[in-house]
Amino acid sequence: MVGMAILQPVVALAAWTMVMWLWMYATRIPALMAAKVDPDDLVRDPSKSLDAVLPAQVQWKAHNYNHLHEAPTVFYAVAIVLAIVGAGDGLNALLGWAYVALRVVHSLVQATVNKVTVRFVIFVLSSLVLIALIVHAAMAVF
Repeated sequence: MVGMAILQPVVALAAWTMVMWLWMYATRIPALMAAKVDPDDLVRDPSKSLDAVLPAQVQWKAHNYNHLHEAPTVFYAVAIVLAIVGAGDGLNALLGWAYVALRVVHSLVQATVNKVTVRFVIFVLSSLVLIALIVHAAMAVF
């Protein structure tokens, strides 16, 4: 179907989000057990935070998982709009894959070395790609 190529990067980014979910829990559950954290205690005392209890390297995965539910939600919406109007092929599909690649690299940097300046550059690049997709969607819809 015409315009549907952009849905491939949508599914790929959704799948990557679940990879980060698995990685987050594969590191977080053992860390919670080692720290003898009582989850109910965290709920009862809002001043307590997992950031204060767990090692930073463990929390980096959780932070990235949360980030994958922020700006990428705009990507999902715009990609679906482009697919619906038949403009999700060609350059827009390529931009979709570029966005996904940048978000995967961002995840890997944040979950491993967590260099903020490197993450920022990758985030800005992915945002510029997202802006281009938004402009293309606006041009197709208006």
